[in-house]
Amino acid sequence: MREFNTTGICYPQLHYMVNFTKRIDDIEEYVVKGKYITINRGRQYGKTTTLYHLAKRLCNDYVVFSISFERMGETEFASEESLAYFFVDSLRLKLRSVTNLNDYVKNAINKIVEHNAATETIKFNVLDEFIPDICEHSNKPIVLIIDEVDSASNFESFIKFLRLLRDKYLNRMDIPTFQSVILAGVYDIKNLKLKVRPDSDHQYNSPWNIAVPFDEDMSLPKDGIEKMLAEYESDHKTGMNTSEMAQLIWDYSSGYPFFVSRLCQLIDTKQLGWNYEGFLKAEKLLLTEKNTLFDDLIKKMEDFPEIKSTLKDILYYGKEYSFNLDIKVLNLAAMFNFIKNVNGKVRVFNRTMETRLYNLFTNEEEHKNEMYTHGDTDRNQFVEDGVLKMDKILERFSLHFNDIYGGKDTEFKEEEGRRFFMLYIKPIINGTGHYYIEAETRDRSRTDMIIDYLGKQYIIEMKIWRGDAYNERGEKQLTEYLDYYHVNKGYMLSFNFNKNKISGVKTLKFGNKEIVEAVV
Repeated sequence: MREFNTTGICYPQLHYMVNFTKRIDDIEEYVVKGKYITINRGRQYGKTTTLYHLAKRLCNDYVVFSISFERMGETEFASEESLAYFFVDSLRLKLRSVTNLNDYVKNAINKIVEHNAATETIKFNVLDEFIPDICEHSNKPIVLIIDEVDSASNFESFIKFLRLLRDKYLNRMDIPTFQSVILAGVYDIKNLKLKVRPDSDHQYNSPWNIAVPFDEDMSLPKDGIEKMLAEYESDHKTGMNTSEMAQLIWDYSSGYPFFVSRLCQLIDTKQLGWNYEGFLKAEKLLLTEKNTLFDDLIKKMEDFPEIKSTLKDILYYGKEYSFNLDIKVLNLAAMFNFIKNVNGKVRVFNRTMETRLYNLFTNEEEHKNEMYTHGDTDRNQFVEDGVLKMDKILERFSLHFNDIYGGKDTEFKEEEGRRFFMLYIKPIINGTGHYYIEAETRDRSRTDMIIDYLGKQYIIEMKIWRGDAYNERGEKQLTEYLDYYHVNKGYMLSFNFNKNKISGVKTLKFGNKEIVEAVV
């Protein structure tokens, strides 16, 4: 019986998978043309699985050495000689699985490793002759695939190794060399100057300018997710609506392979139910669990604090950035899959990652922020028969906000007001409810928060007061938004900095819609 998998390589015989035959076809076309390729994507984005199935496809027409630098440490990269030995030894370790290779090449690889085993070093210039020798005598063209090249990116020995491959490529018409070289990792090897230790100013320029980038979208499409769920449904007969579930999963994951598989895995293994309620339970579990992907993203923000600052500007303050990879911080954030390009604008990669970041940023503040403390103190008075009393929440928040921040200057309140509401609401819904921010409506003047609490949705628009006409447009937009979510009651939190404003909570009627507006 197959299962959903989030660790290691995915195999169709063992795991439910989205079909990515086209992706393999596209890479194979590059190989046939003799291209050198870089594949850089964020952690757990399906790179290793892609390379495994690519190697299986290519082995009919090529000799494929698919190795990884993941097991290498500083000792192996310490010198050019140790790197050369490790590289050839990695080829030797693959001989058992490379079944279509002739004896000459096998013997050449074994001989050079055995001859240098005592010192575990090979003179680097030996590679200059070794590579043409095995490529000339191989019975089929050789394709070299190296995964996890990030492990090597801080070392000068690796730079020299890239130069060697580059020189062989440039002289491929006269000297035998690899048919194709594919380097995969998180960092773009063509921009090694970005891959430096945070405590070091030393930077390298990459010689890997001969490679073509693999720009194909590796996100999982909604129809592919639906077909995967249809296979699961055929096996398990759960009665799920595969189209609706695929849409939900895609809405929250944007097709990020780990998020797709992990949400499905949680629903399946925890028996949460293949419906909207079951999905929300899985989403809540994903948002609170400790896993290697979230750990890696947090580490990246620690290593590159400018990424964290930029994400806060986007999420808390609605700052707009054009998607321009010439800007270093945006290039890094995109490389780590924090952000993506949506119509030329920067957006956080998906809804789940966005909410996790909100949670992280509020967690860092909660125990030193008065608003969070008030929310924690007030929380028991806001739930009645499983229904969130949002009217009361807005009323109490308005009271606390005016008491604490009423004396602050306007600029402070405009930038911070919505953040403080999120700090207030978090302990109230924590453990039971779930929220996310609608990215399409977030800017400096408006943010829409959707709260799911025990199966009921609450739509709250948080906005900066820009006059009566602007406010009326906001109310109209909110009623349209309520139609989209099929609810008749919505909430508006207006931060009004006019000296003559009238604070408080009031209820407005728009046809069959009801809006509760709090002015602070």
